[in-house]
Amino acid sequence: MEEFIAAIVELLFEFLSELFIEAVVALIARSVRSLFANRSAVNPVLAGAFYFFLGTAIGGGSLFLFPHTIFHPSKFHGVSLLVSPVLTGLAMSLVGLMLRQRGREPVRIESFGYGFAFALGMAIVRLIFVR
Repeated sequence: MEEFIAAIVELLFEFLSELFIEAVVALIARSVRSLFANRSAVNPVLAGAFYFFLGTAIGGGSLFLFPHTIFHPSKFHGVSLLVSPVLTGLAMSLVGLMLRQRGREPVRIESFGYGFAFALGMAIVRLIFVR
């Protein structure tokens, strides 16, 4: 039971940290959006790859702040590789939906696909390189 709770807490922490970082990236993207007049000209596949590699870069940077696991590894190690990006993608798509309902235009990372790609990149790096 203790291992199950540790896995849930680890998953929740990873989800919240990815969500926070994606919110910061969305804020930065929203701030510099005015610099690019025709942002729809970027191929969606290239944009997805960009967010994936941005996630791996930020995941690599997080290794300097948190080089060790935050919580004791459990039997379910690695489950966050799928669950956390799905939850983060859903949360970012919800943010995008709320923005559209308020008449604002969301940035790309505020969608399921791009949010998932970013979080997956981060999760892969953390899974592979965390000691």
